[in-house]
Amino acid sequence: MSKLYIVPTPVGNLEDMTFRAVRILKEVDLILAEDTRTTGILLKHYRIDNRLLSHHKFNEHQHVVKIAARICAGENIALVSDAGTPAISDPGFLIVRECLRQGIDVECLPGATAFVPALVVSGLPIERFCFEGFLPFKKGRQTRLRSLLKEERSIVFYESPHRLLKMLSLLAETFGENRYVSVSREISKRFEETCRGTLQNVITHFLEYSPRGEFVVVLAGKEPEKQDKMEKSGKQGFF
Repeated sequence: MSKLYIVPTPVGNLEDMTFRAVRILKEVDLILAEDTRTTGILLKHYRIDNRLLSHHKFNEHQHVVKIAARICAGENIALVSDAGTPAISDPGFLIVRECLRQGIDVECLPGATAFVPALVVSGLPIERFCFEGFLPFKKGRQTRLRSLLKEERSIVFYESPHRLLKMLSLLAETFGENRYVSVSREISKRFEETCRGTLQNVITHFLEYSPRGEFVVVLAGKEPEKQDKMEKSGKQGFF
C-alpha cells in the first residue's frame, strides 16, 4: 500500500544521514523538498537519482490535496525539509493532516532534529521541556513570552542570527537578566558552539562576537532554587 514518508535530513553534517533514509529516498516515486537546490546537494552526495518537487510554506496549501491524490493513486512519496525533521518549524503538518484525513498511511523515520542536541548539552533539566520554535516575526512576540512567565519546564526556541540579540534582550526584559540560558549554533557543523550563562552574560558575548549560523536557545524555566544554584556554579561561556 502506498504511503507518505517523512524523512529527516542532517542539520549540518551529511554523515548524520541514516542508511534507511537513503534507501527510502532512492525507492520512492517522488521527493517533496522545501528547497530543491538544497536537497539536490544531499541527493548528489548519496548518489540518489530521483524526481524532486518543490513543497514549501508558500505553496503547501495548494499542493496537499494533489499530493494526497497521487499517493492514493499508488505513488510512494517522501517529504524532506532543508534540514532536520519536516513539520518541526518547517512545512509538513498540512500534508500529514490531509493524508491522515484520507486514510493514507504516514510513516516518519527517526532522525536529526536540531533542538535535541541543544537540549542535551544545555545543562538544564530536560526530563520535561516546552518547545516554542520561532517566536512571531513581528507582532505577538512579547505576548507569547509573557504567557511563559510561570512555565517551570526548560523552554526551547529557534532563532536566526540577525534576530538573536533582539530576542535575547526581549528574554532578559521579560524573565530577568539573571535567568540561565544556553545558546547553541551550527549544530553538528565545523563551527558548532554553545554559550551558557545568564542572559546578561550571553548578550554581552554576542555583542562582542557577531551571531552567525542558525541558533537553538534553551531557557531555564521558573525554578528559583535550581536557577540560583546554576548561577553560583559559574557555568558560563563556551566550553
